[in-house]
Amino acid sequence: MILSGKEIKNRQGNEIIIKPFNEKQLNPNSYNLRLDDELLVYEEEVLDMKRENKTKKLIIPPEGIVLKPGKLYLGRTMEYTETDKYVPMLEGRSSIGRLGLFVHVTAGFGDVGFSGYWTLEIFCVQPIRIYPEVEICQVYYHSIEGDYDKYKSGKYQNNKGIQPSLLFKDFENREF
Repeated sequence: MILSGKEIKNRQGNEIIIKPFNEKQLNPNSYNLRLDDELLVYEEEVLDMKRENKTKKLIIPPEGIVLKPGKLYLGRTMEYTETDKYVPMLEGRSSIGRLGLFVHVTAGFGDVGFSGYWTLEIFCVQPIRIYPEVEICQVYYHSIEGDYDKYKSGKYQNNKGIQPSLLFKDFENREF
């Protein structure tokens, strides 16, 4: 079951936390999240899963910045979200997708218990100018059935900023 927009609003501040919350960003069954003004880009041409890859910070000015196809940009939402009762899911808005802008390459699935800002994996099919604070994606909430463990990962939980891949930590103290 997916919560309706009215239920997201009713549970806001208790079972669901979205900060800041603006009722104008509420949809019939989701809540729009805005793009922060920072982006990260990887500096290396070839990324390595077993090590930390260097990134460079870009600031999106009020007049916008043009993204280039074939490059991955990491961004984050302006809103912090938290829930221990529902499975949060992230999707791009249809108006954004119709411009050929993807906000998550594969990681639109949240875990019950996640708290933090959403890191966005931004990719475009043609050059596009983006702006800070644009409502770029939407979060919606699934109920969960049965016993479950809350998300407790030390890698991404309670993040404050954009998080590049921390997959290299999975390789620590392991032989492959």
